[in-house]
Amino acid sequence: MVIVVLALLAGVHRYLWRRLVGDTTAEGGALRRAGTVAAYVLPLLSVGALVSGRAGAPFWLQRVLAWPGYLWLAAVLYLTLALLVGEAVRPVLRRVLACRAARPDDADTASADGVNDAGPASRANHADHSNPAADAPGAGTSAAPATLVAEAPAPPRPDTPSRRLFVARAVGGAAAVAGLGTVGLGTYGVLRGPGVKRITVPLAKLPRSAHGFRIAVVSDIHLGPILGRAHTQRIVDTINRTQPDLVAVVGDLVDGTVADLGPAAEPLARLKARHGNFFVTGNHEYYSGAAQWVDRVKELGLHPLENDRVEIDGFDLAGVNDIAGESEGQGPDFARALGDRDRTRAAVLLAHQPVVIHDAVAHGVDLQLSGHTHGGQLWPGNFIADLANPTGAGLDRYGDTQLYVSRGAGAWGPPVRVGAPSDITVVELASLRA
Repeated sequence: MVIVVLALLAGVHRYLWRRLVGDTTAEGGALRRAGTVAAYVLPLLSVGALVSGRAGAPFWLQRVLAWPGYLWLAAVLYLTLALLVGEAVRPVLRRVLACRAARPDDADTASADGVNDAGPASRANHADHSNPAADAPGAGTSAAPATLVAEAPAPPRPDTPSRRLFVARAVGGAAAVAGLGTVGLGTYGVLRGPGVKRITVPLAKLPRSAHGFRIAVVSDIHLGPILGRAHTQRIVDTINRTQPDLVAVVGDLVDGTVADLGPAAEPLARLKARHGNFFVTGNHEYYSGAAQWVDRVKELGLHPLENDRVEIDGFDLAGVNDIAGESEGQGPDFARALGDRDRTRAAVLLAHQPVVIHDAVAHGVDLQLSGHTHGGQLWPGNFIADLANPTGAGLDRYGDTQLYVSRGAGAWGPPVRVGAPSDITVVELASLRA
């Protein structure tokens, strides 16, 4: 599998080099050399960004590799898509240029019009002056064919190197602008921080006293070599402005150890909610030292729900560990979190991955709040997210259980989002008895 992926990446980079460098630059020129060096260095930086954290590289090195390495991964995707569109444009543009080149130029057209518009005497004089043999026997019969040959349209000229170069540069340049522009806009969307999305979810068992209860749901913050303390502070400020009754952090808070990212998480201590701040693990916590991070979020004032629940005014709030914890014997335990509760009360479950929805249905959960999918993060990744999860993003219903999946507040890998803007969702619970 690894060999197949590497072969695919090599083929894609070869294609990018050919269209953006080989077809558009002079052999032996400085631009050709620079493009060729980039075609080797950039994918190596991407591999370094992907493996440096798992390999235990110093955090400063992870940060050095992360920006160019991850951004190039996003650039490869959108440059390739733009160039594939360009493949359809390329022959059309060549045909248009060939047709334009085949037209007679203005001077020839003007000359031909001058001769054709003159009277019979003028045409005769023109023929006499332009053809010394006009008085020769048989000259009168050869004049008409000469005029017909002059007026016949020129045949299409064959494709020329200069025309091919123009087309290659036009298509390659347009693809570069489109691909890199898309990555730039997607990066800006992540770095400016998530927006606020508001939804109302009616729950049949919710009492009137809890009508209008607001839960700020934030998932997939992904603190790491790129997104750090400033990113956390933006999220905290955004949540606090919504004045929620409760904050739910539903996993994938970090991509790294407490030693490296502890300071980046400190702004979480300033979260404000009347009924408290709660946390459940995501799969990335188990790649980063879940036990240490559970202890750290406790110090920051968050209440971890490790296969546990608490009673909130009007409903039960439960949380289960992520399924990635099964490798450490710390996976989700629905019986422990929900097994002995009073089922006449509404239950809201925090679970990082949407795929556990069927366990939630079996245990009588009214609403599950999840993340994990990022909404696909990079279009057309949304189609993959929809295939791999019961719900890729948004609110859905499974039997008597509703599932809400947040697109998340950060980004994994490339700090880029296209077609899946980051969000913090304020879920307002509505009582049907109100």
